[in-house]
Amino acid sequence: MWFHPDQFLKKRNNLETRVKVIKAIREFFDNEGFMEVETPTIQYTPCMDAHIHGFSTELISANRETKVTRYLHTSPEFDMKKLLVAGLQKIYQICRVFRNCEGSSRHAPEFTMIEWYRANAGYRDIMDDCVGLMRDVARAASVTEFKYDGMSADPFAKWEIITVCESFRKYADMDLESVLDDVNGFHSILDAKKIHYDKTDSWDDMFFRVFLEEIEPNLGQGTPTIIYDYPASMAALSRKKKDDPRFAERFEIYICGLELANAFGELTDAEEQDTRFRNQMDKKEAIYGERYPVDEEFINALRLGMPESGGIALGIDRLVMLVAGVDDIDDVLFIKGPRYAA
Repeated sequence: MWFHPDQFLKKRNNLETRVKVIKAIREFFDNEGFMEVETPTIQYTPCMDAHIHGFSTELISANRETKVTRYLHTSPEFDMKKLLVAGLQKIYQICRVFRNCEGSSRHAPEFTMIEWYRANAGYRDIMDDCVGLMRDVARAASVTEFKYDGMSADPFAKWEIITVCESFRKYADMDLESVLDDVNGFHSILDAKKIHYDKTDSWDDMFFRVFLEEIEPNLGQGTPTIIYDYPASMAALSRKKKDDPRFAERFEIYICGLELANAFGELTDAEEQDTRFRNQMDKKEAIYGERYPVDEEFINALRLGMPESGGIALGIDRLVMLVAGVDDIDDVLFIKGPRYAA
């Protein structure tokens, strides 16, 4: 049984915290001069990430003679960037998003996200937004620290701002930069460290083995962490650094070892974006046997010219978990939704 009044009563304080957090988020962006926007939930394509899975649905014509497959969005990113092309400068959106094949104490298939974008800005401007936002949220909820899984982090202290390569040196005692795109070199490092891996692992596979085991648990302890400049192979929708294209203008926020947000200095080159999308779908098809159509309208919008921009997606449910000091995402949801088939 998904719902019982007693379950609701036990988490009422968490839900009141949730209301305060969302109100504080809106006040922060309204005070910063952002416009709150709304974009469609039903999309031509859910995402262009090989490892994120969407929910499909059918649009049926009024005469019920025609059906087409569409998807619930996993992020409002594509449509929000179209609005940047149309001339909007500072925008945010709080919305429900949907990701299949997810369900755990940290993940819900349906969750609440905020995305925001600044035109004529970069990812370091978004970093500044994040520090200010986290501190405003803490003040609104009357907390002095965030808590999760026995750890705590003070958003008012100086944040740890560290590159990916620095994090590998600090937490795993590895020189990642020396083995960028070097599979055999990475094998040698893992052999020396006696870290298990599969001989068929790609470079990215080995990266994430080390990152998840050695680095992620240390991030955001005592104070929030911004970890930035990911290897270019993990650029996603971010642009490569102009002064060092081996890396991408991408950062993530970790608080108490919990990933909270993913941000980019946005890629604006239409042809490179189209190539990345098709490569990701080739990878998805090879691994999972499915692919999604490319949103050609988005690619054409980039061709019209998107300004240099910074953008980010942040999970509100996880933020509420940190503020309320709870370890299960269900404890910050008004009513738990269905997760997966029995």
